[in-house]
Amino acid sequence: MDIRLLHKDENPPLDLLLLADPSRNIVEEYLKRGECFIAESDNQVIGVYVLLPTRPETVELVNVAVSEKHHGRGIGKLLVTNAIQTAKEKGYKTIEIGTGNSSIGQIALYQKCGFRITCIDIDFFVRHYQEEIFENGIQCRDMVRLSQDL
Repeated sequence: MDIRLLHKDENPPLDLLLLADPSRNIVEEYLKRGECFIAESDNQVIGVYVLLPTRPETVELVNVAVSEKHHGRGIGKLLVTNAIQTAKEKGYKTIEIGTGNSSIGQIALYQKCGFRITCIDIDFFVRHYQEEIFENGIQCRDMVRLSQDL
């Protein structure tokens, strides 16, 4: 598996990006301002992440997704660790990530990768998404924010 920056003339893998963020408008907005990286295996895109500069010396990992048939193989962890390394190489001092309160597996993964919970944005998903989101039998209402010093 190789992870690389998506070329300017390539279309981003929207189907994968929408697995992690159901709002096409929000995804398209951060794709304009961020850098999209893809994971490929046998000439097939199997994973994606987007790094978005937010403040001086700070970057946010705004989307991490793995194709459903490749779940459970450690690819998500490889994407997150690659994003951390890429952010370090680009000179950022802090990397941040946010996920839903219902994203139990993602919260665990991010902590295993060195992120610490810094705050909770109450009702973020209620305010910014028209449709209710349910995951793991839990309504996704709040944004759990995590960060890591690089």
